[in-house]
Amino acid sequence: MSEQPVRAGVVGVGSMGQNHARVYDSLSGVSLVGVADADESQAAAVASACGTTAVEDDVLFEHSDVVSISVPTQYHYDITRRALEAGVDVLVEKPFVAEPAEGRELIECAERNDAIIQVGHVERFNPVVEALERIVSNLDVIATHAQRLSPPPDRDIDDTATMDLMIHDIDLVRTLVDGSVESCGAFGAANGRYAVGTLQFDSGVVSNLTASRVTQEEVRQLTVSAKTCRVKADLLEQTVEIHRESAAEFADDIGDVDCRGEDVVEQIAVRDAEPLERELRAFVDAVRTGAEPRVTGDDGLRVLEIAQAVESDRVHGERRSDRSEVMPS
Repeated sequence: MSEQPVRAGVVGVGSMGQNHARVYDSLSGVSLVGVADADESQAAAVASACGTTAVEDDVLFEHSDVVSISVPTQYHYDITRRALEAGVDVLVEKPFVAEPAEGRELIECAERNDAIIQVGHVERFNPVVEALERIVSNLDVIATHAQRLSPPPDRDIDDTATMDLMIHDIDLVRTLVDGSVESCGAFGAANGRYAVGTLQFDSGVVSNLTASRVTQEEVRQLTVSAKTCRVKADLLEQTVEIHRESAAEFADDIGDVDCRGEDVVEQIAVRDAEPLERELRAFVDAVRTGAEPRVTGDDGLRVLEIAQAVESDRVHGERRSDRSEVMPS
């Protein structure tokens, strides 16, 4: 006998949540049983497009095995707690919560109710990142550099560039780099819409991260510098290149000593796939099997703590810059 479909719901069907609804509706072995949103007309429109119903979130919890929560960060704690107390497994979008204490309470709530929390760091499921993980595991890493740049959005976003964009790359470098983050620093501009952060790991690796909502080009790149090569990944184009310098060759063909060198670039084949589809499939599989999700509540909590430390330093940096005088030439 075939397994019963996993009943899925989505709370918050704005720009990101409606994609959760779309993917659940397309996944085999999953039944999208409803959506909920504070904007009733938006909920109705998404429900109609996906062939399901728009309901209140408490009603949705009664009829769901799993839910995605994709609402503004300040509402994550309350909605996630109510879902967990109803015995529903939860995928909550990043940032996990607004404050670390809330995250710790939710982790304990999940344990009490024998439920799963997965945090929506979707880039973990980008095939490029998985290729990077395999490559980097065999390298002696020196540094990483992440750029996540975007033009100004056409909608209001409460979170700063650090908490909305850079937080993805904080999660990625924690996955790629050995050791723990022992210190961080940051500067910013444009009232939090542009931020530059630096993480120092106890292994000696340094990570530089740039996030922007004011750059007139969309960029999603992550590079890893190692002793033997430089690995460049484009998360939008889903490409990976490994740059190496070949050994020098000496020759005296024409009586003069000559030294020849050549850069070698390896193109790594990466399977094209939608990260969100892979994320939600992994979440449903974890629920079915009882396995630990790939991005746990503890993962989301630690990334939040680092991002908040970077954000705090960024704010202080902008204030120092505002107060500073122009240096004499």
